[in-house]
Amino acid sequence: MMEKEDIIKDKSMDFAIRVVNLCKYLKKEKQEYEISKQLVRSGTAIGALQREAMHAESQADFIHKFAIAQKECNITRSIKTAKSHIPS
Repeated sequence: MMEKEDIIKDKSMDFAIRVVNLCKYLKKEKQEYEISKQLVRSGTAIGALQREAMHAESQADFIHKFAIAQKECNITRSIKTAKSHIPS
């Protein structure tokens, strides 16, 4: 039996992997530890929250978990934007 494709799960996993790889680079090449810690937390939380939402206890719980995932997206985006404006 074939498993149904889950685009959100796949994209959030790909994104989390990219974030982790970026954080590895920041630590190794730029000796940047504080920003990379927050970036890996927020960037990997997105997929975890989306998976939690799939097992929500109610429609309100489902919406709430996706809202938190959206906030984590915004945090991740802000950190990446701020990092690009900091001179090396």
